[in-house]
Amino acid sequence: MSWQVQGMNSEIEMILNATHDAIIAINQECTITIFNTSAGQLTGVVPSEVLGTSIWDVIPTTRLPDVLESGIPELNRYQPLGDISIVTNRMPVYNAEGKIVGAIAIFRDITEVKEMAEELTDVKEVRAMLQAIFNATSDAISVVDEEGKGIMINPAYTRLTGYTEKDVIGKLATVDLAEGESVHLRVLKSKKEMKHVRLKVGPNRREVIVNASPIVVNDQLMGSVGVIHDLTEFNELIHELNKAKKLIRNLEAKYTFEDIIGEHDILTTAIEKAKLAAVTPATVILRGESGTGKELFAHAIHNASNRKNSQFVRVNCAAIHSNILESELFGYEEGAFTGARKGGHIGLFEQADGGTIFLDEIGEVNLNTQAKLLRVLQEKEILRVGSNEPISVDVRIISATNRDLEKEVQEGKFRKDLYYRLNVVPIRIPSLREHKEDIPELVHYLINKYNQEYGRSVADFSSGAIAIIDAYDWPGNVRELENYIGRAMINMTMMEHELEEKHLPAIKSLQEKAEPIIRTRVPVVKGEIKPLSEVLEKMEKQYIKDLLTLNEGNREKTAKELGISIRSLYYKLSKYND
Repeated sequence: MSWQVQGMNSEIEMILNATHDAIIAINQECTITIFNTSAGQLTGVVPSEVLGTSIWDVIPTTRLPDVLESGIPELNRYQPLGDISIVTNRMPVYNAEGKIVGAIAIFRDITEVKEMAEELTDVKEVRAMLQAIFNATSDAISVVDEEGKGIMINPAYTRLTGYTEKDVIGKLATVDLAEGESVHLRVLKSKKEMKHVRLKVGPNRREVIVNASPIVVNDQLMGSVGVIHDLTEFNELIHELNKAKKLIRNLEAKYTFEDIIGEHDILTTAIEKAKLAAVTPATVILRGESGTGKELFAHAIHNASNRKNSQFVRVNCAAIHSNILESELFGYEEGAFTGARKGGHIGLFEQADGGTIFLDEIGEVNLNTQAKLLRVLQEKEILRVGSNEPISVDVRIISATNRDLEKEVQEGKFRKDLYYRLNVVPIRIPSLREHKEDIPELVHYLINKYNQEYGRSVADFSSGAIAIIDAYDWPGNVRELENYIGRAMINMTMMEHELEEKHLPAIKSLQEKAEPIIRTRVPVVKGEIKPLSEVLEKMEKQYIKDLLTLNEGNREKTAKELGISIRSLYYKLSKYND
């Protein structure tokens, strides 16, 4: 018997042992008289072994004797019991005459209940957070159930469509449509997400783009959620962005001397001359082959001058038809010619007032426009087409050409007086074949550039690849090299991290020069055959190491003796981990 009380029958015994609550009772001597099965499970003792024993021997922290003495019930009291927590009700037991003859405790394990309460609290907090995010987002969101009826919208949805919860909740998803087919209903039917669907919503027929996805829980379709973007605002943003791009393209110099890559003496000489010219108001002409970076120098000169906070206007004279170049440069008055804009047009020189104008391909300008340019340089004023009123302008002119202007002057194709005005500070930009030592650094720079544009993670290039690149004369100069490296990286997979010979695009003249490098093989240790590029790399590493030792670690001296820039030496040392 799990418990015993005088006169208690077996039916009551069965009931007490079957109850989920634990029950313990004591008499006036604090001896245990009832100890049901649940009490045994919670305390870890055998009920039959504790009946008739002192309550203190079984539960030292018990308060049943206190209730027995005071006669005051203790209800819903929390109490630790070993590894668990319990909530208990303790009450005195009276006989027919109203005298206290014992006390009884009824308790249960609340550990699981407590954990569930904590989890419920966490769930409520998460839900509150999600609700706050849902309401705070600037994107309009609507949610429908599996029948296509609205169950949730956020404030942004109301601001966009004009509809409130009262208008939408419980209503079919078509309620907000002014034009088009409901995306929600299409998603529920196909069970697939839909993107970039254009619709018109609300009483004002607002044009929007909608993305919607099915809501699936345990493989069961529960509804659809849609995110709505206001196309009106989107179009306005595109318009503003295009305006900003136009301003940046026409009125801002993007590059500085720090963006010019290379350490060869012939290039650094040009850079130093450009830096000196930048701090003077002198007219500069940049000479050099196509693709050498003349525009880059023009940007850098402007940004190093006292005009850096003013406008920078770039004009490609070769790209503008000679018939309209004059009106673009100097502007025109209303009615100056057939098709002239009403109110006239402000020219590029006026736009550049206070700043710099870069006249690229100056050799392409015809003689008539050359005369107008000469007036600007001599008088610092312009005449709009169709006007006799001079307009003063304060503009620094930087010009550039890949033509032989001296020959053009001799042949009468370029004005001698304009030539002398433009040629105050001539700066020759070297071709890439004149400073091939800078190619590794340029290739490294271009790899980093295309890593960002193409989403790649190329870290280096092989010595064989750089040997092949170095074998070519690059008639298109840096621009051609930039295009070439971009195409080479397109040939690489996302998992490849080193630019190798196999990635290089085919160039007939390049391959003819590079073929001996690729095909040459030399015998090394134990008859093993290795590519020449690998052998040369090993020899280069050892030679640099020996020369550094000879120069007692003086890297500047070592770079000078090697005939390379100090930056190139640091690059090679980093490559060889020295």
